[in-house]
Amino acid sequence: MSKFTEPAKELLEHVGGSDNISVVTHCVTRMRFVLKDPKKADVEEIEKINLVKGTFTQAGQFQVIVGNDVSSFYNEFTKIAGVNDTSKDEAKEAAKQNMNPLQRLISHLADIFTPLIPALVVGGLILGFRNVIGEIEMLDGGTKTLVEVSQFWKGTNDFLWLIGEAIFHFLPVGITWAVARKMGATPILGIVLGITLVSPQLLNAYGVAEADAIPFWDFGFAQVDMIGYQAQVIPAILAGLLLSFLEINLRKVVPNAISMIVVPFFALVPTVLLAHIVLGPIGWEIGSWISDIVYSGLTSGFGWLFAAIFGFAYAPLVITGLHHMTNAIDLQLMSELGGTNLWPMIALSNIAQGSAVLAMIYINRRNEQEKQVSIPAAISCYLGVTEPAMFGINLKYGFPFLAAMIGSLVAAVVSVGSNVMANSIGVGGLPGILSIQAKHMPMFAIAMVVAIVIPFLLTLVFSKMNMGKVAFTRNRAK
Repeated sequence: MSKFTEPAKELLEHVGGSDNISVVTHCVTRMRFVLKDPKKADVEEIEKINLVKGTFTQAGQFQVIVGNDVSSFYNEFTKIAGVNDTSKDEAKEAAKQNMNPLQRLISHLADIFTPLIPALVVGGLILGFRNVIGEIEMLDGGTKTLVEVSQFWKGTNDFLWLIGEAIFHFLPVGITWAVARKMGATPILGIVLGITLVSPQLLNAYGVAEADAIPFWDFGFAQVDMIGYQAQVIPAILAGLLLSFLEINLRKVVPNAISMIVVPFFALVPTVLLAHIVLGPIGWEIGSWISDIVYSGLTSGFGWLFAAIFGFAYAPLVITGLHHMTNAIDLQLMSELGGTNLWPMIALSNIAQGSAVLAMIYINRRNEQEKQVSIPAAISCYLGVTEPAMFGINLKYGFPFLAAMIGSLVAAVVSVGSNVMANSIGVGGLPGILSIQAKHMPMFAIAMVVAIVIPFLLTLVFSKMNMGKVAFTRNRAK
């Protein structure tokens, strides 16, 4: 009998038994359940299990935080429960049965952008590094950048743009691929569609405003503008959805004998044509409208209020999954304005959550069991991964989560009030400063200090007002 046998039996009992489990899988630190009747899960008893660090429900899944041993625990649990191994995609599809229409919409949006996040993070780091060597005047008495005085760094700067351009300017290729993959269409057709939106034959989207004349395809009876959609998000999403719709429905009516020839042709060609005639221009207008509203809101006389609301509410948005919408808005701001003033607030919110955990580490410094969860959670949070901190510590006790929200609010007001802009999405948390435009780095550094100090101090203050829970935690350590 392994050390996971008894905890697995207890967990099985308190989630309602095998008959209540529709699907179960796991990620890096969590067990993910889709339960037939979520009300049968006894959260209070589950959180008393020695191995369990916390629980929460998100995107239709009941999730149990286990920690780094989750893979071994999962194997023992499935053996005891008599349930089959399940893929994450199957779990997501099953979980959608427990979602309302809005949650399903957000889940679909998340499924589109989640596969792109590793590339976006790499791109953010690269642009951040280019920001440091190409924008910060640190040499010759603060008058020249590294790129200006060193051929090596100039060459490095130029080379890194090869990757940065591939990620951000050619982003529509990744989006159309992700949409096709998500909807069940052929991914390579999604890639081809994306390339037709950013082809070198087209007038680059960034050159449209300054162009003396726009090239066009002349069909005799009609002309179609040859405009590219570099870095555009919504045109790519719309085009990807149309391609998927046409392909999936054509498969239903075209005989298998000619399906390989007919379906790709009649799905791709009309989509490309409509993407340049209808979907592209409409998507561009929608994207510009969204970015103008967000940017105007953040730079208006009431920008501080917008920042305060967003800074305070972002962490709760993470709980609901609604935060995935900010990826599309950030990318749209980047394409329209050359930067984003929304993303810095997200990085500050991550820092604030980590700082609240840091205070809990101090409060529970004699509790060895608690430190096994809180120390890794604080580190990951400062590096941009907030879930272990939020669900394992801050939401568990309540008052650290509120302290982090208040600290995030104040830091967001400082950031927006100083007109801080990021070049791109990057690594959330402390490394986020690398993505901030050079001239705004000092003010963002001040906002970071605010996001560290205020949540830490407020958590200590709130702990004095919640001595019952803190005392309970200390008693567990004895």
